[in-house]
Amino acid sequence: MKTETIDYRDGNVTLKGFLAYDERQSEKRPGILVMPEAFGLGVHAKQRAQRLAELGYVAFAGDPYGDGMEAKDLPEAMKMAGPLTQDPAKFRQRGRAALDKLASFPQVDSTRLAAIGFCMGGTFGLELARDGAPLKGVATFHAGLQTQRPASEGQVKASILVLTGADDPFVLADQVVKFEEEMTKAKADWQVISYSGTVHSFTNPDAASVGNPGLAYNKLTDERSWKAMASFFEEIFRA
Repeated sequence: MKTETIDYRDGNVTLKGFLAYDERQSEKRPGILVMPEAFGLGVHAKQRAQRLAELGYVAFAGDPYGDGMEAKDLPEAMKMAGPLTQDPAKFRQRGRAALDKLASFPQVDSTRLAAIGFCMGGTFGLELARDGAPLKGVATFHAGLQTQRPASEGQVKASILVLTGADDPFVLADQVVKFEEEMTKAKADWQVISYSGTVHSFTNPDAASVGNPGLAYNKLTDERSWKAMASFFEEIFRA
């Protein structure tokens, strides 16, 4: 497997993404954008990019902040995320910069793109979908579902798969319902899977190290949700 750090730009901000693909494959293949949690582009998202490469995709993990910056704790992560999440245009543009870079790689079939994301990274994917980005699909893991700019009818081109914890204290049941209503009004192709006994950050083995009881790894949900994502991608890229 080939992996490398790739510099790209969003305006005057230099970003450092992580590319993973099987160099033994010569044909162009679907490209998957991977957006990380609010802590920044770290080990978790890079490992997921490598797992996607093992499935035969070209995966590019995007950098939300620039220079590959990572937060040392939750308060710092929230401080770093604030300027992005509070400005929908800036948030979407940062995601577009990563998606455009993914589409530019010679190994990628730019007509077959998708995105996954974790926590804030999942919100990146949903905001790209709401913005009409040329994505076949978006799969999110424990993502924030709220938005300042709801999708309008016909705007969402991507199929949507939301994978969420039924007991997530940061993504409440009423937020899930409102998201479903938003996607229905937009006439999007969407599905939501809610996992019992599961809180936030269920895919991250290091989630508990933050010291917040609302964040915890759940091995069974991690495995189930990854299988659901793999099946979803097989479906959308079948044509």
